[in-house]
Formats: sequence, structure tokens, C-alpha cells
Amino acid sequence: QVQLVESGGGLVQPGGSLRLSCAASGVRFNYYAVAWYRQALGKQRDLVATITSGGSANYADSVKGRFTISRDNAKKMVYLQMNSLKPEDTAVYYCNAESTIYGTYWGQGTHVTVSS
Repeated sequence: QVQLVESGGGLVQPGGSLRLSCAASGVRFNYYAVAWYRQALGKQRDLVATITSGGSANYADSVKGRFTISRDNAKKMVYLQMNSLKPEDTAVYYCNAESTIYGTYWGQGTHVTVSS
């Protein structure tokens, strides 16, 4: 059974940092591109960052220069380092794994609140 489990969310002050983690199990991780999405209350789910199996990363304009996505294929882990956080980064953050062969999977989400 495929599982993606996010962790690392919480409450942080503006300008602070958080590191989100996503642990994958039951998947051939090397075959998946992985992404982080976020969904603020009452809004649609938006793409934050993606990383291919080979490590190529892309970012939404709103987080470029502040967020860094990375992955450890051996550990089946994906990370999102978030720096210089702003109140508008407040959302539920979701891990997503996508493979053209094996399909698409989502985690349950982790809450990030940026507030003073």
C-alpha cells in the first residue's frame, strides 16, 4: 500500500523557517516525481515546488528564493525547507508523488501557520 506521510508543520513567526518532510512507503520511489502543494483556507490547491527523480527542481514564483525542495531517494524522503516565511504562506501543505507508470498519490497534509 502506497503511503505518503508529511510532518514538520506548525506555528512560526513571520520571517521564520520550517522544514517539512514527506516519508514515502510502498512505492518505487525512484520512478516518481515529487511535489509539494498547498491549500489555504477557502482557496484552491496550488503547486509550490516539484522535483524530478533526477533532482531537477522548479518553484512557484511566490516561493522562489525562499523555499528549497530536495529528496533522498535511498531514504524515500522529500523535504521542503521554507525560509523567510510570510503570513500568506499559511496553508495545509501536501506531498504528492506522480509516476506515469504507477499513478499519483497524496499525503494527508500538514498545517503551516505563519503568524505573530
